[in-house]
Amino acid sequence: MKKYLILYVSPKSAAERMTTPTPEQVKGMMDAWFAWKNKVGSALVDFGNPTGHTGTVPAGASMLGEGKIGGFSILQAESTAVVEGLIKDHPFLAMPGSSIEVLEYLPMPGM
Repeated sequence: MKKYLILYVSPKSAAERMTTPTPEQVKGMMDAWFAWKNKVGSALVDFGNPTGHTGTVPAGASMLGEGKIGGFSILQAESTAVVEGLIKDHPFLAMPGSSIEVLEYLPMPGM
């Protein structure tokens, strides 16, 4: 089985997205996320968390910039095609301007 890092990308930060909805909207969003969690079952290694961007560290400089990654999850599957099927109807994709980056874990040489 391969592992995949799932990054949730949005033009708005996770903090911004979480402060504007009503309590009913928050409940609806969380219900959708947990329905997705139940759908993917044991393929979900780590449900993950929203993330707050603290900066970017370019070579030879201090932290700068504003990131667009608002959270992550970790999935495990036989192939990228299986992962694509697991995230096809992900509730995060219902948010305008949002996308999901899928990164496959690669083996470390010598480990």
